[in-house]
Amino acid sequence: MAEQYTTHSPQETEALGRRLGEQLKGGEVLALFGGLGMGKTALTRGIASGLGIDGGVSSPTFALVHDYTGRLTVHHFDMYRVEGWDDLYSTGFFDYLETEDVLIIEWSENIEGALPEDAIRITIEKGKADDERHFTIEGMAR
Repeated sequence: MAEQYTTHSPQETEALGRRLGEQLKGGEVLALFGGLGMGKTALTRGIASGLGIDGGVSSPTFALVHDYTGRLTVHHFDMYRVEGWDDLYSTGFFDYLETEDVLIIEWSENIEGALPEDAIRITIEKGKADDERHFTIEGMAR
């Protein structure tokens, strides 16, 4: 069953992420879907904060993956430039799936066929106001 949330600022988006991060137990794959400027990195900052990781979270556009350690280890992927299976293998993506770490994947639409079946799918859409975002979260265990 999908959960729906609406935020009205990057701070509210981070607060939503913080609440999500506090619920994580390890081994989750969070697949983020949404265009440029939708708040994927703000949500990730919040998730990291909810896991006890403070500051320093940025989009790994050129590195492809950033690692953070708090209550759990987080691997933050940016799949914007990934164009195929060879790119995924070169990042070691499939090895990360074998861990009990949390994976947060921006631009998941680019690797949809490689996502695990039990991935938590988070779709972000723009609302009517410039800072309004609608979040649909599927697969989050309660």
